[in-house]
Amino acid sequence: MEKVQEKSEIIKRRKKPDWLRVKLPIGKEYIKVRKIVSDHNLHTICESGNCPNMGECWGAGTATFMILGNVCTRSCGFCAVATGRPEEIDPFEPLRVAKSIKLMNVKHCVITSVDRDELEDGGSIAWVRTIRAIRKLCPETTMETLIPDFKGVRENIQRIIDVAPEIVSHNIETVRRLTKQVRIQAQFDRSLKVLRILKEGGMKTKSGIMLGLGETKEEIIETMDELRGVSVDVLTIGQYLQPTPKHLPVVEFIKPEVFDDLKEIGLKKGFRFVESGPLVRSSYHAEKHLF
Repeated sequence: MEKVQEKSEIIKRRKKPDWLRVKLPIGKEYIKVRKIVSDHNLHTICESGNCPNMGECWGAGTATFMILGNVCTRSCGFCAVATGRPEEIDPFEPLRVAKSIKLMNVKHCVITSVDRDELEDGGSIAWVRTIRAIRKLCPETTMETLIPDFKGVRENIQRIIDVAPEIVSHNIETVRRLTKQVRIQAQFDRSLKVLRILKEGGMKTKSGIMLGLGETKEEIIETMDELRGVSVDVLTIGQYLQPTPKHLPVVEFIKPEVFDDLKEIGLKKGFRFVESGPLVRSSYHAEKHLF
C-alpha cells in the first residue's frame, strides 16, 4: 500500500504525457455555444466536470447539459462537480434546456444530472419533464440520458424507461475493488442493477469506466464481463485526470496502445460500440452510438 501511495505522489508531480494535451477552446461555434449556455443560465458537465474535450465539442456546436442544478449530494473522489446542499429544483429549467437545444440546432443531445439523494424521487420527475420539453420543441433531436443510480429505486428508473430516450447511460466508473474509494456513496452491484432494469425495459444501454486509478487489466476485463452480463450495448473507456489536489491522485497514465487493445477486447466480448482512448469521456462522440 505504501508503495502504491508513493508511486501516486511521484506521478502526481509529473507533467501530463503528450497524448493528453488538448487545444485551447477557440472558434465561432465555441463562442456561440458558451453564449447560449450563459444567456439561458444553464449548467453543463463540460464546465462543471472540467472535461478536456470541451473545446472540441463546443467547437462542433454540441454540449452535454446538466440538469437539477450544479451541486451534487454525493462526494465522489474523482468528480469536480461541487458537493453540498442543492437549491430547490427550478421548474423552468426543462424549457430553458429545450430552447437552448433548439437554438443550437442540435441533432443529438446528451443530458446528465447531479445526484439529488435528498429528493424522494431522486430528481426523476424533473428528468421526465426535461425529456418531454426537448421532444416537444425539438422533435427531430435524438437523445442520450446519462442518469444517476436513483439509489436503485425501480419506480424512479421506470420513469426514464417510460419516456424512452434513444440511449440511456449509467456509468460504472471503476472496477469493483475500487468502487468504495472512488464512488463513496455508490455501489457496484447497484449500478449493475440499474443497467439491468433499463435493459429489461427495452432501453439501449451504455456505461463507462475510468482508468489510471490503480486497477489491473484483469479487473478491467472482469468489469467488461459484468457489464455484458447485464447486456450493456456501448462502453466508453477513458483516462482519469485529477481535477483538483483534493481529489484522488492519478496512479498511472495509461498509454494509447493499451486503450486500443481494450477496445478490441470489448468488441470481441459483444459490445456494439467501444470508445476507448485517453481523452474519451462518457458523452464523447455520443452521436455515433445510435443504432
